[in-house]
Amino acid sequence: MDTTATIRVAVKPSRWKRFLDSDLWFSFTHSPTAIIAAAIAVLCVTCAVFANWIAPHNPFDMATLDLMDARLPPAWVEGGSTKYLFGTDDQGRDILSAVMYGSRISLFVGLASVALSVLIGVGLGLLSGFVGGAVDGFIMRVCDVMLSFPAILVALLIDGAGRAIFPNAHESLAFSVLVIAIALTGWVQYARTVRGSTMVERNKEYVQAARVIGVAPLRVMFRHVLPNVLGPVLVLATIQIAGAIITEATLSFLGVGVPPTSPSLGTLIRVGQDFLFSGEWWITIFPGLMLVLIALSVNLLGDWLRDALNPRLR
Repeated sequence: MDTTATIRVAVKPSRWKRFLDSDLWFSFTHSPTAIIAAAIAVLCVTCAVFANWIAPHNPFDMATLDLMDARLPPAWVEGGSTKYLFGTDDQGRDILSAVMYGSRISLFVGLASVALSVLIGVGLGLLSGFVGGAVDGFIMRVCDVMLSFPAILVALLIDGAGRAIFPNAHESLAFSVLVIAIALTGWVQYARTVRGSTMVERNKEYVQAARVIGVAPLRVMFRHVLPNVLGPVLVLATIQIAGAIITEATLSFLGVGVPPTSPSLGTLIRVGQDFLFSGEWWITIFPGLMLVLIALSVNLLGDWLRDALNPRLR
């Protein structure tokens, strides 16, 4: 009697399928706060990234500006025009378009500075926690010195020094100086966080086993230890994005941020402040509201991610 064997081939689920089945996605779909914050963040990022196509006007094209349209109120206020939904500033620039273009600059500076902070902080924290000894002591003393100065003051000093050294710098160099100024005030938290996690991981069995079989220390650090200490870094980076954007806005508000030819949200708020008490409230309110929405949504996502990745809160 012939028997037929049924062979079942196990198909490995795709990464997307595994993600949809993960606890992280389950936590996200069951958190109304995280969903609303993500929707607001995606909307703000979309408006910023695709401002060239979404914005009704190019507020930085001087040929398209008309001073006769200056200080027009929003469209729903008496005297407003449907051509300018959020009104115009003192130069006739469309506020809605200016907010979209300004958000792109603020997001770029914030993301770039956080990425640089993570690169510096994770590298030094990993080295400090894994090697220990005099290296650990030196790096931690540098961290202590950095923490003794206010972040805004350090950013102002670095930004001022960069502009003094390169007084006629190109616009791209001005952006680089601003990114470095913010990054050098934010790497300390990543270094201290990674150092603590690394000191715990380096004494575990899998690290000891890798050392016994002769794996190089650098390979142990980056191949075995680093993936296990990135969880807190991801949460911290998400929260720090909002802080970096606010720091950039503060520097721009003080007049030491991005160039006036490419104003960010902070520059728009500073310009609108001159007209706030003369009745043209929309010039500063809408850029400020955009800044609040971006920072609040990112902070809420960071809080949710911190809880979702903490096994004690599940």
